[in-house]
Amino acid sequence: MDSVTQHNTQQAQRKAAMAVLAHAEAGEIAARLRTIALPVHQDLREPENGLVMLRGRVGGDGAPFNLGEATVSRAAVRLASGEVGFGYTLGRNSEKARLIALCDALVQSRDFGVAVERDVIAPLREQLMVRRKQQAEQTAATKVDFYTMVRGEG
Repeated sequence: MDSVTQHNTQQAQRKAAMAVLAHAEAGEIAARLRTIALPVHQDLREPENGLVMLRGRVGGDGAPFNLGEATVSRAAVRLASGEVGFGYTLGRNSEKARLIALCDALVQSRDFGVAVERDVIAPLREQLMVRRKQQAEQTAATKVDFYTMVRGEG
């Protein structure tokens, strides 16, 4: 595998992991990480809270405008082996941002990447899919067929 393909594969893995971790609770992430013997790591950037400007477009393709601000937390962690992970999350949850950064660094590690995917990311992904399925079922149960209602059938 050439270096470009390897880099793209690693970036896709990180992106998929971040998508799962962003929707998980901090307690869920911490509980899953306890099953792994974590390597020595340090905070490059202590978790901090701040604001980001949200931008919107009228109709999806109109002129951009400032919609408002959202609170975010961010952190950066470096493993002793040199991998650097970054974590961002909506809201004021500094611990979640630090845990996401730690997972990001671990996913990049040759020694811990497979274990983190198997013991942390995959179970959280499964929980997320179950929650989404339940929400879809609850939403579908409240669906109203207006065509049938107007005609008086059913």
